[in-house]
Amino acid sequence: MTDPRFDVAIVGYGPTGATLALLLGMQGLRVAVVEREPDLLPLPRAVHFDGEVMRLFETAGLADALASRIRPSGGMRYVNTAGQVMLERPPAVGAGAHGWANNYLFHQPDLEYALREAAERHAGVQVLRAHEVKALEQDPGGVRLAVARLADGAALTLRAGYVVGCCGARSIVRQAIGSDHDDLGLHQPWLVVDVVLERDVALPEQTVQYCDPARPATFVKVTGRRRRWEIMLMPGDVAEDMTRPESVWRLLAPWLRPGDARIERGALYTFHSLVATRWRDRRLLIAGDAAHQTPPFLGQGMCAGVRDAANLAWKLARVARGHAPDALLDTYQSERAAHARVFIETAVRLGNIIQTTDPAVAAARDRRFLESGKEEIANLSPPLGPGFHAGTAPAGEVFPQPRLADGRRLDAAIGGYRFALLAEPALLDPALGARCAASGIATVPADGEAAARLAQTGARALLLRPDRYVYGGARDGAALRALLEPLFTRAEVLQ
Repeated sequence: MTDPRFDVAIVGYGPTGATLALLLGMQGLRVAVVEREPDLLPLPRAVHFDGEVMRLFETAGLADALASRIRPSGGMRYVNTAGQVMLERPPAVGAGAHGWANNYLFHQPDLEYALREAAERHAGVQVLRAHEVKALEQDPGGVRLAVARLADGAALTLRAGYVVGCCGARSIVRQAIGSDHDDLGLHQPWLVVDVVLERDVALPEQTVQYCDPARPATFVKVTGRRRRWEIMLMPGDVAEDMTRPESVWRLLAPWLRPGDARIERGALYTFHSLVATRWRDRRLLIAGDAAHQTPPFLGQGMCAGVRDAANLAWKLARVARGHAPDALLDTYQSERAAHARVFIETAVRLGNIIQTTDPAVAAARDRRFLESGKEEIANLSPPLGPGFHAGTAPAGEVFPQPRLADGRRLDAAIGGYRFALLAEPALLDPALGARCAASGIATVPADGEAAARLAQTGARALLLRPDRYVYGGARDGAALRALLEPLFTRAEVLQ
């Protein structure tokens, strides 16, 4: 293969890279994915995603494939050493704002298998496993990637219009961009232990954050017989000894004994809170952990990467086809960095609660929470930063997924990863519908629950982007025409 041409090359094939490959493939782009590992890693890593991310998987056609492999969360509790609940996220019972449960637990290999299988159904998606990107060189027309096959070092050159680094915290693409980090202040080593139960053991149904100053810990009931503990390293711990089986069983003694379970993995992680200062340099971009790292106390690390992919894929497709100016890609960081930072800052706040190790400070913390009453941990839904939207709320906010009068979810009526106009039926005259169709915009009459949700925004019509964030709203026919006319006159941006 000599200097093949792709619209986009993705470095890294974890959940962020696989989601991006799938969304680009759905739009007919030619995509190369370069992945170091020869096959799917069989070990658990991320274990949580939220209802908005499940909705994005629905848009990508994965809902049926995932339904039997995930489970709604039983909730989360922050408890002190007396067993008193200080903070709580309720169980994910029923459908939330996005038409799915608010929170899910899963086994990462199951999710990655479904994502990769769906991505590779698209003829334009080619995956190079057991290959590594060694160098990147930009020119006005694209990027040249020097790639090595890991089995024998054989060299390969790829050429792509754009390169997206989904290659983790040590991203070669971020290094090529030359980005520093904004440090939000949390850097703490923890031991992460995943087990598979061999017999029934009485363990909590919900995730529990044990706010014990002597040894903070987290328990997660994952799926099936999988369980996870995250255990904070303390002064005096010898890092290299912590993953030894005898050390792991000693730390798990309050919950399990040897024979109760099989240890699947014990690994040391340092939980970071970082946001890259530059997510783009001309034709190079970064996403997922390459762009931001969040502590796990909200379970939002992987979610942020999937949101990156959903925000970026439609913009890349339009720019790569010449249907939108290259400057559209500048809205990716401006929108996503502000959004991701809210989750990271909240996770840092929660981390400071559980990671308190001074007994006096912990006692004051406990009194403060118990005096003010149990605090509820709500699913966050911050607006995007400035970018490709009208700027005034509800523009820049994610729109919920209600059901229509015929029982369908809103996104089923939209029919895929594309722009959509949700409007009161009286505003959807045939001429407007024809112009929307010519511009690639789905039109959905607001009825049933959707009518009530629309009315709550104060608008009579909303233009939704492919990632289901609001581009802008209108209160009457004249305002709707004014909203849409700039897009109709450059309708190629939506195609």
